[in-house]
Amino acid sequence: MTFRTHLYAALLATTAVATGLLMTASAQTRREPDWPRLQAETLEHYQAILRMDTSDPPGNEKPVVDYLEQVLTREGIPVQRFEAEQNRVNLVARLKGTGRKRPLLLMGHTDVVTVDPKKWTFPPFSATRDGGYLYGRGAIDDKSHVAAFLMTMLQLKRLNVPLDRDVIFLAEAGEEGTTRVGIEYMVKQHLPEIEAEFCFAEGGTVARSGGRVQYASIQSAEKIPHAIELTATGISGHGSVPLQTNAIGRLSMAVAALVAWKPPIGLNDTTREYLTRMARMTPPDDAARYRALLTAPSTAADEAVDFFARTQPRLASMLRSSLSPTIIQGGYRVNVIPSDAKATLDVRLLPAEDEAAFLAEVRRVVNDPAVSVSWAVRDVRPAAPAARLDTEALSALQTAIAQNYDTVLVPTMSTGATDMAYLREKGIQCYGTGPAVDVEDGAKGFGSHSDQERLLEDELHRFVRFSWDAVVNLARAR
Repeated sequence: MTFRTHLYAALLATTAVATGLLMTASAQTRREPDWPRLQAETLEHYQAILRMDTSDPPGNEKPVVDYLEQVLTREGIPVQRFEAEQNRVNLVARLKGTGRKRPLLLMGHTDVVTVDPKKWTFPPFSATRDGGYLYGRGAIDDKSHVAAFLMTMLQLKRLNVPLDRDVIFLAEAGEEGTTRVGIEYMVKQHLPEIEAEFCFAEGGTVARSGGRVQYASIQSAEKIPHAIELTATGISGHGSVPLQTNAIGRLSMAVAALVAWKPPIGLNDTTREYLTRMARMTPPDDAARYRALLTAPSTAADEAVDFFARTQPRLASMLRSSLSPTIIQGGYRVNVIPSDAKATLDVRLLPAEDEAAFLAEVRRVVNDPAVSVSWAVRDVRPAAPAARLDTEALSALQTAIAQNYDTVLVPTMSTGATDMAYLREKGIQCYGTGPAVDVEDGAKGFGSHSDQERLLEDELHRFVRFSWDAVVNLARAR
């Protein structure tokens, strides 16, 4: 008997019953796509958009939107284009339902982060197929969602699936740092075109280890990005005469103090549920640590988060507000002590964190009048409420996960930021999904934003099927 047996008994019983009822009720009427035949088409669309350089900056999402519009209109699916700035285009496609239920929004972003081509084994915009993988910037973040949602829209139309909800597809610009041309623009200027009860977008993943699926995380909350700037000032002078007022030295001590600082553990509904479910599905030692975290504040919780900070830093970051030094600036020649030096820190606050109190605590930790502490300018997403964990949409996702991955759903708070924050602020219940990736890939440098990015072809196709099932489970007329 494996350690997962009890988890399945506890968490999948309801899903199994729901899945059986769903299949019984719809088996006579629901037409399924011919997935083996559609794999070639999926690859065609996925590779086509991977080959388009939409690095942000500058973005230039227009070629992807042109391609998507051509594919969708050829199938008779109406498309709208919304452009805040030249070549920064957002696409909205809609399939009408009966209106008995409010719409479902499918959202993927078409821009990608910039690359250093010299560090890539294959050209980053070649969409190279090698060893069962597809390589390219955006392979995971986020053109896999764009391709999966495109295929879902095409099949809904081709099979004339009756819908109780409108299904809306938003291919958005500017997610990677210029939200003013993407989700901000759409929410502020064109909200009626994308307003929905539920939204599926990026932010989740299916975790594989050793080639086997472990669990499926669905993002239902996220930390809030900020930036802090430290500025140290001192007396300039000749490098041959060390000064206790050396700005770089003072700055270094301030940065070191913040790196060593451990903000308090803070849990919310999403992270409590995550820890509870993970405690049921992991070996005894890890399960004890997950349970200990539920007792925070406590010595056992502190020891557990320290362990995960060494072994699973992403998990540790879910549990407290965090900061990471990312930029250091100071000096201009080797024999001159500069009069100032600066450091920028990437800050991710827990949703309930008080911004003013956090900044005051940073100043207390720095504890140096020669080092000023202030918020720095960056693209900051709103502090939005987490998605609920008791909705029809989450049930539909859980059923689709059981159907396609034979595993369980674990709600997760993302340490990074997504554009779902703008939608959650408007009351839309948003859930982040994602294809299955090997947890080992991150350490190898094959993850999103890494110097390599790749996705298994088989997992692309499974993600398309999963997305289809989740949408049909939620939107199909009964």
